[in-house]
Amino acid sequence: MAGHRIFTTSFASIYPHYVAKAERKGHTKAEVDQVITWLTGYDDAGLAKTLTDEVDMETFFAQSPQMNPNASLITGSICGHKVQEIEDPLMQKIRYMDKLVDEVAKGKKMTSILRSS
Repeated sequence: MAGHRIFTTSFASIYPHYVAKAERKGHTKAEVDQVITWLTGYDDAGLAKTLTDEVDMETFFAQSPQMNPNASLITGSICGHKVQEIEDPLMQKIRYMDKLVDEVAKGKKMTSILRSS
């Protein structure tokens, strides 16, 4: 069975939309980078390399240094679906990232966004 088309979309094509969403609401690229690096384990150089190499979303997550063990604490709805109920592991990771960026744009405190156990 073929995966969703988002899986083959380049992270570099989606990233500017994340940044623009945050900036429209008065937040920064640095905040977006912070939540993405928290989720995926990429450092700033690794994140920049994924953008330069234009890796697809599947590769972006497959090559992520380490998904944050607290990612499962991310709950709520994104695009009409509860992230904690999404069955496909890759789609769930993508939606986790969407949810974190939404929380940045909504002005949630970073300590709340970066869940801790």
